Amino acid sequence: MRVLETVMGIPMSIDIRDAGDHRASADRAFAVLREADRRFSTYRADSEVSAVNRGAIAPEDFSGPLREVIGIGQRAADASGGAFRIRTAEGLLDLDGVVKGWAAANAAAVLTAEGLRDFCLNAGGDVVVSGAPEGAGAWNVGIRSPSHPATMLTVLALSDAAVATSGAYERGEHIVDGRTGRAATGLASATVVAADLTTADVLATAVFALGRDGAEWALAHGARGVLALTDDGALVGAGELAFARAAE
Repeated sequence: MRVLETVMGIPMSIDIRDAGDHRASADRAFAVLREADRRFSTYRADSEVSAVNRGAIAPEDFSGPLREVIGIGQRAADASGGAFRIRTAEGLLDLDGVVKGWAAANAAAVLTAEGLRDFCLNAGGDVVVSGAPEGAGAWNVGIRSPSHPATMLTVLALSDAAVATSGAYERGEHIVDGRTGRAATGLASATVVAADLTTADVLATAVFALGRDGAEWALAHGARGVLALTDDGALVGAGELAFARAAE
């Protein structure tokens, strides 16, 4: 069964291949995603992050989830020498580089806790997979071409893993190199495979911000594999990457 909803302004889907009707489990997973949007969205005036940015909530009153996400982002900022950032130039919280992957990882954890084994959760292109479809050894996860949205750059074969991609092709030059305060340069896209989607999402953003030096850095900070497309069209792979076989 497959369930599709729009959360955080993007399409998200849960594809469950375990036998039976698991709509209730999918609904509980989507509830986790919706709650993350309510708490962290900078586009919602009623979110906790918006209240923090207005000065309406003091640091000592931050919720546990907000503290957790800030901690994840700050550790990435420190490890990347400031290339990854969690605040804008004006000092406002901007946790977009953490929140989607963190929320999707927590949603996937709900499915696992309910005993589901074979599923794929796709959060707007950032994907966590468990097990595999019946008769297959892995899930095929397509990585979109940054220059041709309808074309796949490649297809990865994954099981019990997560993959996230960052680039400037979806929302323009929204990823900033925190070291310079300017739009990141050097890469057209950065894809990271990791054990969980929180790690994959944060590292993909950090790799894109770091540019061509980011792949090896990511391998030292939790990535299983990195696939980067440079802005001059070169494809660079590092670590362990399993590619799907072409249909015969």
